[in-house]
Amino acid sequence: MADLHTPDALLVKNYVDGSEAALATLIKRHESKIYGFIYSKIADRDISNDIFQDTFIKVIKTLKSNSYNEEGKFLPWVMRISHNLIVDHFRKTKKMPMYRETEEFSIFSIMSDDSLTIEGKMIVDQVELDLKKLIHELPEDQKEVLVMRMYQDMSFKEISEVTGVSINTALGRMRYALMNLRKIIEKHQIILTN
Repeated sequence: MADLHTPDALLVKNYVDGSEAALATLIKRHESKIYGFIYSKIADRDISNDIFQDTFIKVIKTLKSNSYNEEGKFLPWVMRISHNLIVDHFRKTKKMPMYRETEEFSIFSIMSDDSLTIEGKMIVDQVELDLKKLIHELPEDQKEVLVMRMYQDMSFKEISEVTGVSINTALGRMRYALMNLRKIIEKHQIILTN
């Protein structure tokens, strides 16, 4: 009988060996984190439920076909599946998710290395109005890390687990995203000041 202390890897093995209860334990153990992650991006309960179900359909198919080889890292693997399904959903609907924002939040608050010039700071108010448009000009991998970090409060460890890249790669993408964003802002500044 599976209990709270059975490691994920053993539950996966038990399920592959025919124990449906092992899968139920895995789902129950991780459902709030996985559903919460999906809902934070979709903000629609019905669609989030669909993606959650699809995630576990994919999990079951992979486990049943014996092609699971994540060496005990069950949750990050499932999060990557749900992340890919979320991306597919937005591709199909051609809609970008609405990002959660708060009045006190400013993307420039994380640009703390003083590389924004005084002139750059002067146009922050104007540029912030168009910030989402500016972010869309970034390469997809950089935009993804920026959005996860800034709008979804995810740690670089979580970003690394969900996207399947190393923490250093995630940090590098964030750094390039900020550098590129500054270039885009400067480009827009020229338009604004002419």
